[in-house]
Formats: sequence, C-alpha cells, structure tokens
Amino acid sequence: MPFPRVSDVPVAEAVLVTIGREQRISADSHMTEPPDLWEKRLPPALRDRAPRFPNRDVGGNVRVGGWDPYERLKDQAYDSISAEVLYPTRGTAAWVTGDPDLDAACCRVYNDWMIEFCGVAPQRFWGLAMISLWNIEHATQELERCRKGGLRGATIGLVPAEDLLYGSAHYERFWAGCQDLGMSVNLHINSGPGRLKFSPQQRSGLMPDGAAGHKWDCMKAVGNMVAAGVFERYPGLNLVLAEAGVGWIPFFAQEFDYYQMSFGPSPIGLGRQRDIPRPPSEYIRRQCWISCEPDEPGLPDLVRVIGEDRVLFASDYPHPDHEWPKTVETMLAVDLPEPSRRKILHDNAAAFYDLAS
Repeated sequence: MPFPRVSDVPVAEAVLVTIGREQRISADSHMTEPPDLWEKRLPPALRDRAPRFPNRDVGGNVRVGGWDPYERLKDQAYDSISAEVLYPTRGTAAWVTGDPDLDAACCRVYNDWMIEFCGVAPQRFWGLAMISLWNIEHATQELERCRKGGLRGATIGLVPAEDLLYGSAHYERFWAGCQDLGMSVNLHINSGPGRLKFSPQQRSGLMPDGAAGHKWDCMKAVGNMVAAGVFERYPGLNLVLAEAGVGWIPFFAQEFDYYQMSFGPSPIGLGRQRDIPRPPSEYIRRQCWISCEPDEPGLPDLVRVIGEDRVLFASDYPHPDHEWPKTVETMLAVDLPEPSRRKILHDNAAAFYDLAS
C-alpha cells in the first residue's frame, strides 16, 4: 500500500482520551470502494456492463480504512474523529452509466455494501444511501429500504440531467419521501448525470474547474429548488452542500434575494420566474447546511454571516483537500469562539443527522 496501515503508527493515549471528552464529527468523508464491487455484486445479467476500475488507487489517496471498517476506526482515532458522514468515491460512477436500470442496480449494490460497512460501528459510521432518480417510484422504495438499513441520509448527484433540473415536478415524491422519513438530501461536488453533458466551453476554460464550477453547480441546484418552491412545500426537507466551501453562500443569497424580490416575472430569467412567499435567503438559512473547509480564508466572518448553526466541519478523508491527519488540528486553529467551534465540530452534525438515527 502507498500509505502505512495506521496499526503501524502509534496513536497517543491522549488522543483517545480527547475523543472521549470532545466529540468531533466529519460531515464529509469518503469511501474507497473495492474496484470489483460491482463486477462481483451486480445481478449476473448486468455484470458485463459493471463499472470497472483496474486500479485501487484513487488519485493517489488510498488508506485501508477506505474499505476496511476496522482500519477506519483506527484512522478516526488517529485524526481525533468520533464519527463520519460517508460519501462515495468510485460509487458516483453509478449515476453516469447512461442506463437508468443499471444506475439503480449499481446504487443498490453500493447501498448494500454501505449498510454492511456501517453495521460494524453504526455510532461511528454514518453512511449515506446513493439514490438513482430516473425512476422516482424505485427511488422512494430504495430510500425507505436504506432508512430501515440504518443509513443516515440520501446522496444524489449535484448536477442533474439537463432536462430534469431539481425544480422539476419529477422529483416531488422523492422530496416528500425524504421529509417523511427524516432522510437528509446530500449534494457533493463532481457528481450527477448532468456532468456527462459538460463540454470544456461550458466549464471554466483554462481556469481549474474547482475555482468556479463547483460553486456554480451548487448555486444552480439550490436555486432551482428554492425558486420552484420545493422548500416551501417541504419545510422538513434538509439539504447539505458538501465540499464547495462556504465563501460563496452570502453573496449568492444576497443576489438571489435582490433579483427575486426587486424585479417582476421575466420569461428570459432577468427577474423571478416563479413566485415564492419568502425571500430565497430565508429558505437557505432555514433548510441548508454547508460543509466548511478548515483553511478557508475569512472563515470566522463567514460563519457569523451564514450562521454558526448551519456550518459543518469536513475532513474529506482520505482525499487531498486537507492535510490528513491534521484536519481537526487545522479547525482548532481557526479563530472562532469556543461555542461556535463546538457547534461546527460536533453539535450541528449530531443534531442534523440524528434526525435519521
């Protein structure tokens, strides 16, 4: 393996004591799914079209804890983490097979594996169900099955199909199911069937995609849900935006309010296209949670503007956004009042995901 097993690295007793005294939750961590997961577990009739990954390595970031729950527990201790919300890595390929039936089958395989993984330590591993949204009847059934299996929320692609944006009536039964079951909706960057349609001209040209594209993807997804009245119709629906940072939120909310509330309806999109009874920022503050980057510039000021109750800490284990295993250390160095830091490191995620516990 390119990294030593954490069992070969001493974990200080003081770290273990700290975990017991100060609970810390990463609201955005990742799996490293076995590369042959779908080849082995898909129904025989679909296996010849299974997503294939010839190498276990994912971007040079591999730890045994990505697929071994017992090693994962050791890595949590090494980074002073008490629990993690678990997102897919390779699993996102299930949303882009181009075949709705294969998409759904791949998601079921992933979810079965995730239920097994989390079953080793359900208080420490907070898995999310991958949901394919082409067939909403099947999606709601899978949502309920995964809820019964102990998963904490649903993750769907951030970028939907271009002709089925999240403001579409197509998704109504799914939003209702998430609200009724207490399953949060979780959107992570670099995911969703709509990403298949992006050409270089549609992205950011020579500028790295992450510098702007991720934020635009989030704005469009949330914006469609807000403007279409999804949050108005489903006030118990909770949404998480993962790994896009928080710096864009205040500007987006302010501009959304301005154009929605200051202009009349416009068929070309200058002003509002649908009426909603509250300013867009109110829905964002009420029903959206955002994972923060511990080293994001100006984070203390952003937390004050967005609200300390809506920001979640993310380690992004084992991906390279932060210097693992120093993610908690980096967050502790941020100049925040202790009550705010405690909410971001633990209280917010505990309260939010306990809705589905």
